[in-house]
Amino acid sequence: MNGGDAYSAAEAQYIRRHHQHEPTENQCTSALVKHIKAPAPLVWSLVRRFDQPQRYKPFVSRCVMNGELGIGSVREVNVKSGLPATTSTERLELLDDEEHILGVKIVGGDHRLKNYSSIMTVHPEIIDGRPGTLVIESFIVDVPDGNTKDETCYFVKALIRCNLKSLADVSERMAVQDLVEPINQF
Repeated sequence: MNGGDAYSAAEAQYIRRHHQHEPTENQCTSALVKHIKAPAPLVWSLVRRFDQPQRYKPFVSRCVMNGELGIGSVREVNVKSGLPATTSTERLELLDDEEHILGVKIVGGDHRLKNYSSIMTVHPEIIDGRPGTLVIESFIVDVPDGNTKDETCYFVKALIRCNLKSLADVSERMAVQDLVEPINQF
């Protein structure tokens, strides 16, 4: 599942617990980790906002929700230029504020990520003696015609790495300013 990445014992345990995808022959899957020097409640306050992915996802220019925010909610995301897509339609599959788990499935859009599903988990940890966060994002997606599994995984992992780096930058900047959004606010 990890595409050659080595995981610590704690990371591997979280992946086994929350990030098990069962790929078919024409799918690829992987999990990526990011250690963030900001407290888990702060990081989760950004991740859980299914209605505002542009807060930390640099390729999202706009997000419009269809209906109330909750499991089954659908968002229409506009993608910034430079990527091979302009829109993505995504459904909230899982939002667990106790375990800090977010699950999203792409259900439409003008891109090649068919049957894409991701799980993102947020775990408290200590980094350099201070509260920090381990974020894990895993995915499963169909391999498009004309591409290999390696090419598909490479592309998706590059997008996720960029999103995780941006999440770290935004979270760490907010941590310095001591800004944590209330969890119950939509």
